[in-house]
Amino acid sequence: MRREVRLAGYGGQGIILIGLLLGKAAALHDGKEAVFTQSYGPEARGGASNADVVIADAPVDYPLVTRPDCLVVMFQEAYERHRPGLVEGGLLVLDQDLVRPDPGEGAFHAIPATRLAEGLGKKIVANVVMLGFFTAVSGLVRREAVEAALRSTLAPRLLELNLRAFATGYDYAPHAREAA
Repeated sequence: MRREVRLAGYGGQGIILIGLLLGKAAALHDGKEAVFTQSYGPEARGGASNADVVIADAPVDYPLVTRPDCLVVMFQEAYERHRPGLVEGGLLVLDQDLVRPDPGEGAFHAIPATRLAEGLGKKIVANVVMLGFFTAVSGLVRREAVEAALRSTLAPRLLELNLRAFATGYDYAPHAREAA
């Protein structure tokens, strides 16, 4: 098994962090091989931001994402830029408040990640809400693996809120309808 995941948004949304967390969860806490790469524009905030993660059962021989099997988008321009590269039948996950898919898009999973994060009191954790949702709908890594990655990565003062954000996204998945 080899899955290519692209997470895309804009600077300041924490896209790089959730890519790092996904890679750590797979490689350090779920017994898989994983490679994480990142790219972003020159702007500190507001420019394009991408995190790519390759997750596999065997050593990763080529570390770059060429045609993602999974695309997570939190920004309209990211959807427009990266959607054409998603493999046919691939998993598309989006923040329904920030991304409007093309008419006739086909199947995708949507969550109001930013709105749910605001309900937790901090819009900044929308990325971790999205990571929870993606973890649930993709099945690529175990919930416990991502929670362990959160614990080993984040400062103690940030942990409780981020664990709640992750759980909020994860628990939203059964209530979300796959749009077609």
